[in-house]
Amino acid sequence: MNQQIIPVFYACDDRFAKYTVVSLFSVLQNAAKDRKYRVHILYSELSEEMKTIFSALANERTEVCLENVSEFLDQIANGLPVRHYYTKTTYYRLFIAEQFPQYQKALYLDSDTVVQGDIARLYDTDLSDHLLAACHEQVMEQMEVYGTYCEEVVGVSRHQFFNAGVMLINCEGFRRHKVLEKFVRRLGEYHFVVTQDEDYLNLICKDHVKFLDQHWNTEVCEGLSYPYDEREGLILHYVMANKPWHFENAKHADLFWSYAEKTAVFADLRAELASYTDEDRASDREVAENLCQLAKTEIAREDNYQKMLDSTVRAADRVAVVKKIAEFEREGKFEFDVEDDPPSRQIQPDEIDYLRRSPLAKLKTKIAYFRAKRFLNYIKKHHYMIIREIRGIENLQNLQSGAVITCNHFNAFDSFAMHEVFVASKQKKKSMFRVIREGNYTSFPGFYGYLMRHFYTLPLSSNTKTMQKFIKATDQLLQEGNFVLFYPEQSMWWNYRKPKPLKPGAYRFAVKNKVPVVPCFITMRDSDYPGPDGYPVQEYTITVGKPIYPEEALSYKDNIQRLMDENFAAWKAVYETTYDMPLEYTTKT
Repeated sequence: MNQQIIPVFYACDDRFAKYTVVSLFSVLQNAAKDRKYRVHILYSELSEEMKTIFSALANERTEVCLENVSEFLDQIANGLPVRHYYTKTTYYRLFIAEQFPQYQKALYLDSDTVVQGDIARLYDTDLSDHLLAACHEQVMEQMEVYGTYCEEVVGVSRHQFFNAGVMLINCEGFRRHKVLEKFVRRLGEYHFVVTQDEDYLNLICKDHVKFLDQHWNTEVCEGLSYPYDEREGLILHYVMANKPWHFENAKHADLFWSYAEKTAVFADLRAELASYTDEDRASDREVAENLCQLAKTEIAREDNYQKMLDSTVRAADRVAVVKKIAEFEREGKFEFDVEDDPPSRQIQPDEIDYLRRSPLAKLKTKIAYFRAKRFLNYIKKHHYMIIREIRGIENLQNLQSGAVITCNHFNAFDSFAMHEVFVASKQKKKSMFRVIREGNYTSFPGFYGYLMRHFYTLPLSSNTKTMQKFIKATDQLLQEGNFVLFYPEQSMWWNYRKPKPLKPGAYRFAVKNKVPVVPCFITMRDSDYPGPDGYPVQEYTITVGKPIYPEEALSYKDNIQRLMDENFAAWKAVYETTYDMPLEYTTKT
């Protein structure tokens, strides 16, 4: 029997208290009988009658605590943007971690919910290092104008925007990452006016959200649909103009009333419904329509948050690159770089020793290795590159042959991240070489150019004879049991998270030399460290996939296509699993 107390939080005032009673009653009706609960009702104005009703819901398993947050709210209340449809109570959830330091995690529920599942199951979700767990915001995903709003104004993908009405909060993480402090700072930068505190939370917690099965927050309103029966939702969330206490024909209103009729507020709720006029209902619908228009207005503003951030904080060249990436994706120009390469010259066959077998080449390589190691330690120490996790390293450790390693290409430092993968594989009798462009070898200045020329690189060349040397050397390295890192997307798009279409070159080497392809994919999330360009430094999670072997029964051409297809499928699976969104491109068809 798990005796850990489950903290559950609501935020309300006298205006919403009746709905909170119904929601809490539904929680207790379906909660596990072998668990204990402590329910905190956060309020600033609450009548004595409502306090008595809340207290009466307590039982041998459930403690109900009434918490006046007025004093805490007053510290920042003047800066809170509040419109019709929202009240300041919507911000109370931001205070939970700071006001209740005894909790490591806590559940927050909106008052306009009915809980049909066991809330203990939700509480037991493993948060790991995520700041919170929540469900996708279906209004953003399914309604185009709101999806555009969250991407172009808030700066969060519509597929990664969460609904803040049901949250499992990592209180320890909120405190450690100073979420409340960041919220107050964001208030001073911009007033989001569509979903208000939900906008701020999504911006602050971007990339640090664990998405839950949608059954845990089934948003109920006209225009939304699900691949399951909405009535089977573990939590029904009556959003927008679909409140059962205002609309007799609200979707799934009967489920709300089945709980409401067993509470002390039932008569008041029925009276509210009976007294609600057609003019009142028309006003509710108008609020929803106005919200849509407000989103359109925010998108069009020249000083909306994203545009303001780009123009005042972020380096102009980075902003231009991000815009060019979006343009190239729309046009399907995936194989082209968005940034200009340095001017190049042709590598002549007599100036390069690909295998580095001469004593001088070996010495230069050894020196370059130690200098690169020192540089890598420096950029990790100062958070210019952050490797959060390496997954699937056993897929390299268990290899007995050479291998073609493939990786997505999005940053000049991603090759250093892959070097860390090679070191972690502990393949001491092997080396890992990386294929680079001609201009990277001939034209990069300074220390980075030095590494390009001496740190296990295999430069391509526009010279036919030099390319013949490249091919021969790459074949030999693979046959000797080494790893060769290819970037089969061909282009580098800065911090681009999606896998791009693959080119066949790497797979030709795998088929020709009868070695496997090991597909590696690096996913990213924003860190707390700002880069010099104004964008957050990215934390990398590197997933090493299972080796994909050529099949002897297939032709050379079919083997290449099969390796490409399986490589892309592996990358796609990592992308969709990590980011919890489908792989989609904006390419015009």
